[in-house]
Amino acid sequence: MTGELDHEAIFEEAWAASGTTSVELPPVSVNDVLRERYDVHPPFAYTGAPLWDMEVRKAAAPDIYIPTVVRPGSAEKFPSVHHGRFEDFTRVSDQRLWTDVDRYARVIEHVRLDHENRRAYFLGAERFEAPDGRVFTAGAGQPIFHVEHSVGGPEDAPLNLWCIVHLTDEPDQFLVDAFDQLANDPYLRVFIEVHLRKDLDRELTRR
Repeated sequence: MTGELDHEAIFEEAWAASGTTSVELPPVSVNDVLRERYDVHPPFAYTGAPLWDMEVRKAAAPDIYIPTVVRPGSAEKFPSVHHGRFEDFTRVSDQRLWTDVDRYARVIEHVRLDHENRRAYFLGAERFEAPDGRVFTAGAGQPIFHVEHSVGGPEDAPLNLWCIVHLTDEPDQFLVDAFDQLANDPYLRVFIEVHLRKDLDRELTRR
């Protein structure tokens, strides 16, 4: 199923549509934030390759890498299909609503990892029939959304990039405002902190 989708084209079409609600968070220069905001032991600086490794791991296990958003233990990843530089799979998880963080809803996402260009697409869906016959439906409470996570910048000074587009009929300022806190957070996003501690065995202390 997911291998038949053109994830990039679908994302870009939604982004360009007049009624959707799009948010592009500011690029994060990961090593600059590490130097300015953290004590790291032993010392560490990212290159693009381990930052992409973080994206790959996060895509497969969002409840581990985004515990502030995804309900622990709720994520299920279905088998990957590899073709060329792409890896496609579907994941299902319970995620906090963007505008009501005390509530969770089921989110279905068709994922494409572009390993060559270090871009990850997550296309939200209303319904998914799993290989074992189970049928999942998306929860209520917010519009379906698509996300792009990617690694940009030079190899020795990588950027963490994140865009999201909600499939609304007209732009929703409440949704845009919900991302202000993320956009203005002076620290690294939680998934990078998890990667440093869990996978790179670093002690991390916020200053």
